[in-house]
Amino acid sequence: MKAEIRAALAGYLLGLGDDELILAHRDSEWTGHAPILEEDIAFANIALDEMGHASVWYRLIAELSGSDPERHPDELIFSREPSAFRNVQMVELPNGDWAFSMLRQYLFDAAEAVRLDVLASSQHAPLAQAAAKIRTEELYHLRHTSAWVHRLGLGTDESNRRMQQALDVLYPLAFQLFALNAEELELAQESIVPSADRQADLWISRVREHLSASSLRVPEGARPKPAGRDQHTPHLEALVAEMQEVARVEVGAEW
Repeated sequence: MKAEIRAALAGYLLGLGDDELILAHRDSEWTGHAPILEEDIAFANIALDEMGHASVWYRLIAELSGSDPERHPDELIFSREPSAFRNVQMVELPNGDWAFSMLRQYLFDAAEAVRLDVLASSQHAPLAQAAAKIRTEELYHLRHTSAWVHRLGLGTDESNRRMQQALDVLYPLAFQLFALNAEELELAQESIVPSADRQADLWISRVREHLSASSLRVPEGARPKPAGRDQHTPHLEALVAEMQEVARVEVGAEW
């Protein structure tokens, strides 16, 4: 693999890993606070899965760079400044209410389902194998969050109002999940990663149908132009500071 392709793929994988990591952190904040005990356990398990998936992507970066796959994930998580993270803005936002968190997870899960289907056929074999493995676990996530979207959308006037309010905020931001920078466009041309338009079109088709069946209205208008992954909300800095707090006190500790 050419050096420039390797570097572009590492950057792409960093974005995937950071998405999973930051969302996992937000999901974990519901532990002990979910509306019912069963959901407290279920959502905590989803957070753990997302954390594990982040580790998979980080380890692939280590393999590309020749770094130690055991230590590299910890270095990426605990040693970077917030500005070096490449996650999308949607996962940085505070949890808000249960409707907001569940809709965010659903939109994210639906996007992952589309992406992993294509990545499982990637021309880069390690990436294809990792995607196939993660895809199996993500099927549970999507079934779980789809059910909650339906339940809250068709529940009461208040639950529908809250879901619609969340959708109006999150739907435009979700398009950042599919964006590719100039270097990553070559990866799509080499059939290593899916094209942005192909992902977005499939995702729109799938979520529109489910959201409509849940009595929710997808915001109208032209497809928004997403921000780059180097642009973050003010919320990321506080989240990263909390996540790295112990590691920065015990620098070099073995976990």
